[in-house]
Amino acid sequence: MGLSGAVLLLGNLHFVDPEWAGLANSPGVEKLKEYRSGSREDFIARLDGGEYDDVVALYRSNESTNVTGPFDEELVGHLPKSLRYVCHNGAGYDNIDVGACTKAALTQEKGIQVSSTPKAVDNATADTAIFLMLGALRLANIPLTVLREGRWGTAKLPMARDPQGKTLGILGMGSIGRNLAAKARAFGMSVQYHNRSRLPASLEQEAADAVYVDWDTLLATSDVLSLNLSLTRATEHIIGREQLARMKKGVTIVNTARGKLIDEEALVEALDDGDRIWSVGLDVFENEPAVHPGLIANPRVFLLPHIGTMTHETRKSMELLVIDNIKSALAEGRLLTRVKEQDGMD
Repeated sequence: MGLSGAVLLLGNLHFVDPEWAGLANSPGVEKLKEYRSGSREDFIARLDGGEYDDVVALYRSNESTNVTGPFDEELVGHLPKSLRYVCHNGAGYDNIDVGACTKAALTQEKGIQVSSTPKAVDNATADTAIFLMLGALRLANIPLTVLREGRWGTAKLPMARDPQGKTLGILGMGSIGRNLAAKARAFGMSVQYHNRSRLPASLEQEAADAVYVDWDTLLATSDVLSLNLSLTRATEHIIGREQLARMKKGVTIVNTARGKLIDEEALVEALDDGDRIWSVGLDVFENEPAVHPGLIANPRVFLLPHIGTMTHETRKSMELLVIDNIKSALAEGRLLTRVKEQDGMD
């Protein structure tokens, strides 16, 4: 069953302003409202003042966190009773307290449901993981620096490593992990993975016939370990001193998911401890945009400034998916890509 009311945009759009304007003609949309800039204090004041009491769905993004702050328990407590859907632009949604939204839902007629943008980010994120893996295996940071500093021909360049014949271990075999697995197979790699539960055979086949292994085996036998899981309270620092000590000697670690999955202090210590770790490729960081100085200083660390989805095609697809979630929510009463934590809310 559909729903009628206003839809609120938080933050800016980059590719789909026409589609956003077109929402005004979609079933259930009575009015479009915008809060593109401002502050958390001002936004909460507007919420408490009743300006958004007719809003049934809102569009937010990781970028809009700069405007409203995170959707934590405090902010959720100020949201209007009319609100039913938080449609988020981002595959990761650790800046939304889904538990608070779900808890708030228990006090409302139909609840606050949350969607994200999986699938739309799969290719770009997996491509970035491959790029980081190859760059880290080839110790690309070193020759790039030598070249830019004009020392080519005088500086010694390192011998590197090929991906062929190596075992890629994937922690978190969701749609991004499966996309990565298929691409890694093209580089002559074998693929193994660890998940909360084993995938159905059809999905393992989609993931280049990846082999399910336990956590200890993944750490001990992977030549390259890629992190492709969500950040939750349970997964924060899932890679720490203990896990680093259990990894195969000479491992390469790649992270395109969330920086807080890794204890960066422990990672820097391990990198400085002889040849335990061959190299690291990172697109995300524990306290970004700040980066641990030990990572910046280490030539065996290949770094990117969180650009995993930063392509025209992917960012537009993400924004369109949020629009589609809003349309589906109001017209049909369901989100297309509701977050997995809310599977039991129906």
